[in-house]
Amino acid sequence: MNESYENKEEIVSEEPSSFEKDYVIIGRDGNTGTIFETIDRIKRKNDKNKSNNSFPIGFIILMWVVTILISTISSYVTAKMVLKNVENKTVVIEQPNQNLNSPTVVISGKTDISEVVSNIKDTIVEVYTESTKFSAFYDEYIIEGAGSGVIYTSDGYIITNNHVIEGANTIMVVLTNGEKYNARLIASDLVSDIAVIKIDAQGLKAVTIGDSSQIKVGQICIAIGNPLGTLGGTVTDGIISALSREITIDGQKMNLLQTNTAISPGNSGGGLFDVAGNLIGIINAKSAGEYIEGIGFAIPVNNAVDVAKQLIAQGYVEGRPQLGIKGVSIETMQQAWDYSVSTFGVYVLEVLTESAKKSGIKVGDVIVNFAGVEITSITDLRIVLCNYSAGDTVEIQVVRGQNTLTLLLTLEQKK
Repeated sequence: MNESYENKEEIVSEEPSSFEKDYVIIGRDGNTGTIFETIDRIKRKNDKNKSNNSFPIGFIILMWVVTILISTISSYVTAKMVLKNVENKTVVIEQPNQNLNSPTVVISGKTDISEVVSNIKDTIVEVYTESTKFSAFYDEYIIEGAGSGVIYTSDGYIITNNHVIEGANTIMVVLTNGEKYNARLIASDLVSDIAVIKIDAQGLKAVTIGDSSQIKVGQICIAIGNPLGTLGGTVTDGIISALSREITIDGQKMNLLQTNTAISPGNSGGGLFDVAGNLIGIINAKSAGEYIEGIGFAIPVNNAVDVAKQLIAQGYVEGRPQLGIKGVSIETMQQAWDYSVSTFGVYVLEVLTESAKKSGIKVGDVIVNFAGVEITSITDLRIVLCNYSAGDTVEIQVVRGQNTLTLLLTLEQKK
């Protein structure tokens, strides 16, 4: 008999495979189980651990913010330390050339000179002068001048330029704190363009003297002075451009330091310093012209101090000759008219020394020749005088009225 077919579900209980039967794993806790049971147990345990170890999202954000803050503060502190080191230590710049023999450029000194300036600014003073001039038309009139000076000693000796105070009737000194003092001239030297003046003051801040023989071309320098006679305490900086430049100023040949530091009228007599604050020169000139910029000059401090010491000790510089007269240039028809003469040269205002008197020179004479060199001005006379020493006897020609006379004059030590 055929039996009817029905689709029925048959429930078949699965028997463990031989693999499960044959391999039983015993855990560390002593529990036993098949390999698949053990795997399931390990997975459940790991899922539980992940759930326990998860961090709240707020905590993660907080940690991220704290990390950024710490990084920012650390960068700021590091930058400040680097900048401080750059200001106070040697800066080394590596050349990025591929040539292995390329040199390393080393810039020694401070990039910020404010601390140096604060230490030396009080050693510089402003110098103001008044001089009396005469004219046939205006009779007597006053000319005002201005310059700078360097405090040499704490008791008031000040070094400046001869051309700053030359011919001055009155000299006034102004300190950086605004205090004003009347100054008196101790002595001056035309050849070196150095003068020493004195104020009655104590406890002044004296300059630290450097060594100009150690100066090198390219080293940084600082100038402080009174440019234009109205800007006292002005600070400029630059480099030493050249050493021992032979320059003729007002008829005097001088060996000077050259610098590109900004210098203006009124800076004369001020200080030129190195970056350590040591005085290395006395500023005395600037080349001027339509196309001239960045050319200034200073008297090397070794020369300036040597002259200053002699001026303070004895009032003159050993070996300097003098003609023994006080004169004025006659270079224009107006000047000749003013002094009632008919020739150009040096008009004798006063005969100062015994040697000059013995030579026969007189007030009103016009010196027109000195040792064979034509003289048309005081500058000419100064230039030729530099070739002689005290004790030399020279031949001079003077015009007296309508006559030209030849005289012999023995040069004396200038005192």
